[in-house]
Amino acid sequence: MRRPFVAANWKMHGAARFVEAYLEDWRKTAPRGAVDVVICPPLAYLDRIAAALRDDGVLLGVQTVHAEPAGAYTGEHAAEMARDLGATYAIVGHSERRRLFAENDTVVAAKFAATKRAGLVPILCVGETLAERRAGQAEATVLAQLDGVLGHACAEPRDTDFVVAYEPVWAIGTGETATPTQAQQMHGTIRARLGDVGDAFAQSVRVVYGGSVNVDNAEALFTQTDIDGGLVGGASLDAVAFAEICRVAGRQTDS
Repeated sequence: MRRPFVAANWKMHGAARFVEAYLEDWRKTAPRGAVDVVICPPLAYLDRIAAALRDDGVLLGVQTVHAEPAGAYTGEHAAEMARDLGATYAIVGHSERRRLFAENDTVVAAKFAATKRAGLVPILCVGETLAERRAGQAEATVLAQLDGVLGHACAEPRDTDFVVAYEPVWAIGTGETATPTQAQQMHGTIRARLGDVGDAFAQSVRVVYGGSVNVDNAEALFTQTDIDGGLVGGASLDAVAFAEICRVAGRQTDS
């Protein structure tokens, strides 16, 4: 059985006081059990949180990296720099990066490769817009984004050390969410494509849901066959709520 995985994407939220209060609440409510928990704060707070949670079993990640290890790229940070600050994971290809910063599949593949180069674990985001879903192109869009990485960025095609996060773009920051059935259908499609590499490969890679996960819908989503946890946005800004979502994911291993 794949170990449940839940990651928090704080996006560009937080301040020193917020971090202190969050850590205090987290220590009181942190989940215990068989679930991998990752927090991806703004880079400015990464080393502070890494130091505070060093012995708490929580892993840290960044929300993006540059494809190059160094260079004249003002304002950017390399995957190696993120690793030095305490990161273990890196989100790659989030829909906001694709939409706001024009990151196409080629750029995403290069960033995926950069995370592997630095020894980080990529969390690859894939997902369709509402227009693409309405046009019947949801599966084709998601599979093209996945293929862009499987075909070009993996140095070893059977390397399962990455996470796929399905995030329907129309459900990000909108309060909308795919139904458990819709989410499972796309997760099943993703796993079937991973199966083209090999059955063991497909059964090893964790595929998580990333469209407005919250305390109320987590259990219905996480009990689906091919959903291994979540990439949590807004709800992860509340330490108590995020801890409960992590507990829900962990219970799926015990059931």
